[in-house]
Amino acid sequence: MTVRFSVYAIKFLAILLAGWAGFLHQPFAGETAHAQTTPFYQGKTIRIIVGFTAGSVYDQYARIFAQHMPKHIPGNPEMIVQNMPGGGSLIAANYVYGAAKPDGLTLGMVGNGVYLDQLLGNKEVRYDVRKFVWVGSVDQRDFVLYMKADTPWKSIEDFFTATEAPRCGATGSADQTTIVVNTMQEALGTKVKIVRGYQGGPEIDLAIERGEVHCRGIGISSHFAREPFLTWHRQGFDRHIIQTGAKRDSRMADTPTIYELMDKKKTLDVSRGVTRVLLASGTVGRPMLATPGIPADRVGILREAYLKALKEPELVAEAKKKRLELGLLSGEELERLMREVSDQPRDVVERVKKLTE
Repeated sequence: MTVRFSVYAIKFLAILLAGWAGFLHQPFAGETAHAQTTPFYQGKTIRIIVGFTAGSVYDQYARIFAQHMPKHIPGNPEMIVQNMPGGGSLIAANYVYGAAKPDGLTLGMVGNGVYLDQLLGNKEVRYDVRKFVWVGSVDQRDFVLYMKADTPWKSIEDFFTATEAPRCGATGSADQTTIVVNTMQEALGTKVKIVRGYQGGPEIDLAIERGEVHCRGIGISSHFAREPFLTWHRQGFDRHIIQTGAKRDSRMADTPTIYELMDKKKTLDVSRGVTRVLLASGTVGRPMLATPGIPADRVGILREAYLKALKEPELVAEAKKKRLELGLLSGEELERLMREVSDQPRDVVERVKKLTE
């Protein structure tokens, strides 16, 4: 006896079998479902590699982010800070770029002049700033060149007439001292000797107290936010020679800006272009970056966590207590800025290179 199935019966059986197969593939509660939904960062540790010594301003920012970013990252990973000073953060930048795995577990806090080392053709550079993953930045600022008050150089005018060049301490070829001094040399023709090799800002400040060097370039916000400067200002230990903002900071109303002096000296256009490239580091601020090649979803997670952390009342309060500025530049904005400063006319690049010879 032959059993005949209608077309409708066959379709019904197919649907029934498909439903049963789907049921067999459903995860059991607390087992496979957990594996499928576990965030990548759960149970993992993120390192922030800081290119300067412990206690430096970069280090302070890194530790604040290490405390507040994880709660905004799915999986709530642990986040720790590792100091890797040297070369004005060049060692740290090279490490994050080339040695760290592109898995989103290694971040970096490096100097705001990181792009200059590449633009200048520094042979120690092993990175391309256009390929870093830029997470975000805080503390966009102008610079000031400060000097020990008991030195012979009382104002910028003394730099033009002095028979001996003052010595300014620096960490590397693209730190804040080097940027300010090179800008002064290119735009104004001043002569200053740069003494490199210090591990961080605190070491330069100590060298100034000892009389090993006379001056240092630093962000204005930092200079008015922490020790030893707060004590120095009360004691009249230091003086301010030049500032790099478009207008004078109210805390240094008697200190001329580089732009005022360029107008006075009738600085050429190409030198003004060099000045713009050098001082772009102030816009870069205190950047956080990551290894190239990180999966796009993790880039988004890190950038979002960075932005959310900055809105936390606890973080804002802590930064205020430590007098740390929180002006924001997003990762996307940093990417665009790095492309811009890396694409310069040949004459500007050559002038910038000459300053470091």
